[in-house]
Amino acid sequence: MSIMSNEKTKKKFQMPNTWIIVFSMVVIVAILSWIIPPGAFEYETVEINGSTRNLAIADSFEYLEEGSGEPTGVLGVFSALYRGCVNMAGTIFMVFTCCATFRIMVQTGAFHAGIGVALKKLGKSSAILIIVMMIIFGLCGSVFGMLSELFGFYPLVVGLAIALGYDAMLGMAILALGEYIGFAAGTLNPYNVMISQGIAQVEVFTNLGYRWFCFAVMMAVTIAYVLWYGARIKKDPTKSLVYGEKNIHSFSETDMDSYKMTKQYGLVLVDLAVTLVILAVGLLKYGWGSSQLCGLFIAMSVAGALIMGWSGEKYVNEFVEGVKGMAWGALIAGIAGGIMVVMNDAKIIDTIINFLAELLKSAPNQISAQLMLIVQTLINLPICSSTGQAAVTMPIMAPLGDALNISRDGVCLIYQLASGLTDIIYPVSNIVIVCGLSGIKYEKWVKWVFPLVVILLVVEMLLISLFLALRL
Repeated sequence: MSIMSNEKTKKKFQMPNTWIIVFSMVVIVAILSWIIPPGAFEYETVEINGSTRNLAIADSFEYLEEGSGEPTGVLGVFSALYRGCVNMAGTIFMVFTCCATFRIMVQTGAFHAGIGVALKKLGKSSAILIIVMMIIFGLCGSVFGMLSELFGFYPLVVGLAIALGYDAMLGMAILALGEYIGFAAGTLNPYNVMISQGIAQVEVFTNLGYRWFCFAVMMAVTIAYVLWYGARIKKDPTKSLVYGEKNIHSFSETDMDSYKMTKQYGLVLVDLAVTLVILAVGLLKYGWGSSQLCGLFIAMSVAGALIMGWSGEKYVNEFVEGVKGMAWGALIAGIAGGIMVVMNDAKIIDTIINFLAELLKSAPNQISAQLMLIVQTLINLPICSSTGQAAVTMPIMAPLGDALNISRDGVCLIYQLASGLTDIIYPVSNIVIVCGLSGIKYEKWVKWVFPLVVILLVVEMLLISLFLALRL
């Protein structure tokens, strides 16, 4: 009996592969397309902060005639995967470009040399460095709305974290949580604060002081979580979720000694720094998009290869290896696009939004505010764009807030907290790209970050309750 019991092994829950998760979501939405009736709001074109937006008109929702929408059948589910990839072609190529070009920059050895120099100067002040970096990245997200602008820093920060005795997960968290939580707790953020307040007809930057308070609280909780994990794996490296896995950005002290800073390495790092400055200016001042970002990254990698004296064949081989390493992540972005294909064909997106909004009408003030947070969190899954979500939901939620005795700026705060937080976990967001840049499997990232998401969701509920109690 005891022998049999010893042979029994406990089965641990294993996170399904990301492809399976996303494909399951497509199947679920396809089933719903046969159940949910088609409907639509009327839309109007409005200029918000200098940009033209297509906004839903409040109380204009109507169910459409039977047959207006096209439910998705079995073949349609698989066709949606193809159509999703076609629709997301720009994103897919951006993923390939980011990963391939930064692989080339890492393979030059300049990052290793630069991190080696930084380590010698930093000594043992790693905890302070983590706090400072997360605050800086948090401010980039909160004030400027920077996300993709910081992509270039992932190899650097991940490599630095590993060299400091941590792991790649912590390195990714320093930057990803810093910028994404900062974005969610936006203060002057043009992409969620300004747009939502403009749509809700609230004076821009109303209750700025409270937003800074939200930023401080959420960043403090996030930093504490990262430091706790860092102390845990320093004490026992086997506690790391990526223990024993070789990361593309990792190197040992022996590697550090073998990469002495040279003129060539210095020029490659200058190439990177100049690229990031140009990118920031282009995105913030000139409204650059994915095409300019990809073009700039390719030019950066070509310059880096020329500085190191690489042949054209070596450059191409390294580029292809980079694309191979991120093929799964790029295709996930395309498969996730299939969700919107199914919903658009069936014309059920507006029906779902209207249904969720109607649920809020009969709830008391405090409860309805928390339900609104959950609703916006759910809506961020099919509409994983802060500006897109604001355009669709704010014209409906703002007047609904009036009826529920929630100030319009309170509705704006609820929207930005909900849409920003789930961007660090939803597979349809850029977090998949970030995982690729960091050399972390998405499934492992979700497992690591999920407890923090739950904690921060509770924190957001408390912040919203306090906002209502203060009658702001």
